[in-house]
Amino acid sequence: MNEVLVFSIYTIGCNFLLGRVGFISFGQPAYLAVGAYATAFYLFYFGTNPYLGLLIGLGVGFVFAFIVGLLFVRLRSDYFALVNLALSVIIFYMLQKVLSDITKGDNGLWFLTNIDATPVFDLTRPSEFFLFCIFIGAAVWALYKYLDDTLFGACCLATKINETKLEFIGYDNFKIRLTAFVIANTTTALAGSLYAIYLGSVSPEITGHSRTADPVVVTILGGVGSLWGPIVGTLAYTGLRDVASKFIGNWELIVGFILVFIMMTNSVGLYGTLENWSKSLWRRLSGQKGNV
Repeated sequence: MNEVLVFSIYTIGCNFLLGRVGFISFGQPAYLAVGAYATAFYLFYFGTNPYLGLLIGLGVGFVFAFIVGLLFVRLRSDYFALVNLALSVIIFYMLQKVLSDITKGDNGLWFLTNIDATPVFDLTRPSEFFLFCIFIGAAVWALYKYLDDTLFGACCLATKINETKLEFIGYDNFKIRLTAFVIANTTTALAGSLYAIYLGSVSPEITGHSRTADPVVVTILGGVGSLWGPIVGTLAYTGLRDVASKFIGNWELIVGFILVFIMMTNSVGLYGTLENWSKSLWRRLSGQKGNV
């Protein structure tokens, strides 16, 4: 459940970019790694307080997302997806080879025993880390719920649908996209920091090529643009991985078939499907009750 909660926080940023702004990014592991390694460097080399490590990861993730966003948000469609994928590859290579003296290469950084117990939530204990993740996850969910209901959220959707009309009424597409990009990828960096603290270690594998599609897959699986989609998608993804992998080695094949079905039927994802079924069932039950 700790993994589900952190992965949901990881995915919600990608879900916002894809569902609200129209940006499909295969480079989310790069932003995840920035947050994770910023926290890891602090806990491995400098300090022992995981709360401070979390704040450092969040701050570094914000600065990195802002600098990258100044360049990337000018791109659209396939160009944006590919340049983010290239960034993920570059970050992986730098962590594995170029900066191996401080990242320890493939061996990674191990700092579990360096982390001190903390007040309120003792992040060295999985049960209390779980409660902390619920608190953080609820705060993140509330933030994106608030953004969806604001004028900014409406502008994000407008820049996805018709940026020309948005400019005509006086809004700056670049600033809107940049703000959305920074918020989403700072959230991704937060998830990376949580991963680092929970596992007590990080390695370049966190941004490996096999991980680039994970948040996009979970977003589509759960339901693009839905606030509950990342949670439902993460539960389904991790559940299929843990259960189906016991019976079939290439469990990703099952996920692939589900994704193909969702996209070919123009489905709203697992959460949207469950929501529609529940509404239909409620209407039937209400109608039957009225007839009686």
